[in-house]
Amino acid sequence: MMDESTTLLAAEIGQFITDHKGSDPVVIDVSEHAGWADCFVIATVNSLGHLRGITKELWSFLGERNITVINRHKGVSADGWELIDCGDIVIHLMSAELREFYALEKLWHEGKKVDFLALMQSAAKR
Repeated sequence: MMDESTTLLAAEIGQFITDHKGSDPVVIDVSEHAGWADCFVIATVNSLGHLRGITKELWSFLGERNITVINRHKGVSADGWELIDCGDIVIHLMSAELREFYALEKLWHEGKKVDFLALMQSAAKR
């Protein structure tokens, strides 16, 4: 099970993606099923330009929180899928076509979906 700080960071990432027009973001706790990550954040982007923009902004967002991106590279992939590996959290930004084709939510169906919006609302009330 994910620890509280990882859960909250994943929720913040989900909220960030929502705020930057990413579609249908989900946070899935895979800690009981994967030894190399605690959760996935998966979202759909509208275009290659949107993918580039949201990735650049997300790298800044993560840097401000001193989160190391393990697989950071100079450019964003041109195939419509950007995987951002933050160790415990792995972020998948995907075109609608690739998200449907690879169906990561179905592949990782045993993982528990985290209601990140409710978590963010609860944190804001504190």
